[in-house]
Amino acid sequence: MDTHDISAPPHAQSRHTADKHPNQRHGAHSGLTHDNSRHTTRFTVIGNHLAQHPQLSALAIGLGVHIQSLPAGTRADIKTLAARFPEGRTRIAAALRELETHGYLRRERHRIPDGRIITRTISCNQPGSHRRDTHAPPTPKKRTPRKALPPVPRPAYPSPALIQRATDLLTDLRRHDPRLLLSACDTAHLAPGVAAWLERDVTPTAVRHTLTTDLPPEGLRRPAALLAHRLTAQLPPPPAFRAPAPPPAVRYPLQNCEGCDHAFRAPEPGRCRDCRSDL
Repeated sequence: MDTHDISAPPHAQSRHTADKHPNQRHGAHSGLTHDNSRHTTRFTVIGNHLAQHPQLSALAIGLGVHIQSLPAGTRADIKTLAARFPEGRTRIAAALRELETHGYLRRERHRIPDGRIITRTISCNQPGSHRRDTHAPPTPKKRTPRKALPPVPRPAYPSPALIQRATDLLTDLRRHDPRLLLSACDTAHLAPGVAAWLERDVTPTAVRHTLTTDLPPEGLRRPAALLAHRLTAQLPPPPAFRAPAPPPAVRYPLQNCEGCDHAFRAPEPGRCRDCRSDL
């Protein structure tokens, strides 16, 4: 019976194949060694096609990883990222363009109901995975109709400055409670309701307290609906009408009567009332 030489490698080509791998170690004491622990919380799955991309710069790869780790709704514009990292706006902008070129990022401009144009950033963790044949008709998607938000009060004089103050107040609510992160559409719907409160001489602090106090502890399925209800149900009455104060009585200077030399008040020198009646 033939015997096999157990000292020979089972596949003659395996050594040559392994030598061509860029990450293969070339010695017992050289190359990378991983000391890994399994993540169970606060981790993000990143594809090697991004982490080891052959054409992206190190800054673009790092920004791509950072953006994919951010929760939905987080600002990812050039100004915000430049404040977070030390590279500056010019390098941040160039890295974002790299990610756009290779499909890891899309930035789309949309007009919201109040007429303003905003930019939305879309992060793609697998570029090209959701592209469809441009010659094939789009597949219609079935969407469950979303219930409209409750109506809100309206100000009597909705000036642009008043609506902007209300919009700024609503946008700032998420700083007091992260659950009150509102979409642009919800903010535009609620802004007239807040403006109606401000028009009634309610301070922004009082409005904010009304909207953020005693929120349900179990979570908010639709925070905009709760805020719309509070703006309507707790709307204070308009301020009471205040009649203008009467003008102060005119107090004339003292004059010496030309008839009796007694002092009396009059706008000009002359005779007092008694002397005038004797004439």
